[in-house]
Amino acid sequence: MSSEGQSGMQLNKEVKALLTLIDDPDDEVYDTVVSKLMNYGSEIIPSLEQLWEVTVDTAVQERIESLIHRVQFQDLQQEFSEWSRSEQPELLRGAILVARYQYPQLNVSAVLTQFDKIRRNVWLELNNYLAPLEQVNVFNSILYNFYKLQGHELSERDPNHFFINKVMESRQGNSYSIGILYLALCELLDIPIFAIDVPRQFIFAYIYMHPDLFGSEDDVFPHHKVQFFIDPLGGNIYSQGDVDAYLRKINATDRELYMNPIMNKIIIRKMIEELCLCYRYLKDDAKADDMQQLMRLLIDTEQE
Repeated sequence: MSSEGQSGMQLNKEVKALLTLIDDPDDEVYDTVVSKLMNYGSEIIPSLEQLWEVTVDTAVQERIESLIHRVQFQDLQQEFSEWSRSEQPELLRGAILVARYQYPQLNVSAVLTQFDKIRRNVWLELNNYLAPLEQVNVFNSILYNFYKLQGHELSERDPNHFFINKVMESRQGNSYSIGILYLALCELLDIPIFAIDVPRQFIFAYIYMHPDLFGSEDDVFPHHKVQFFIDPLGGNIYSQGDVDAYLRKINATDRELYMNPIMNKIIIRKMIEELCLCYRYLKDDAKADDMQQLMRLLIDTEQE
């Protein structure tokens, strides 16, 4: 027998031995079992699912479910870490990772296929001769009239409104999930629409980038001129005067602080922060704690 076959048999024996101890009443033993099983990563999940199916004790079933979640969340944290450390983290990919928290078996290729259909429909209606406002009107007509996307306020506290796959399926979402879909389309279609850091809002600016006005290499963003603002919840257009009035209302004095585009990592972190608040409101503290772990992970990578 090959050494590989022997190690596989040894591995199988160890897993079987650990699984027989999953109902051990001694917390110390159970914690050791959990720690060792988690070292196997997602490879252990099929064995845990099989054990769940033949287990009649509901308390043990709950232990198995908790362990499966911990393994999946461990893998998700690793994927988030890799995503956030990439040179240019893709916004849509970040939203998919958020959705995979709630839907670990998410069919990512199906989401991407649906997204590409929307992208093609928008692209077919655009041309180089459209003015900025005309471009946005095309976008809004397709998203809100043809696809009938319906935006819901964050105050409705529905976790499903945060998940990009549910937006595709139900056409329901909030400013973050619909907004990320909007921004990801703009990114692919080279339309200069960006999220900006207006307090207590998630809104976009159509920013005219003038090639003669680029700053030094140290500047994160070039000098720019905002044409108008867009609310992704329903596609409403706002002027600079509208936004200035809002900033005055909330006593945000330095307007320029809020006019720069924000990075994809920060958008995803803000989305997770709102999802955390949603879970807290619903008294689902375990999920809220998971969201806080993801936020800390993203903050740590921003500071590296």
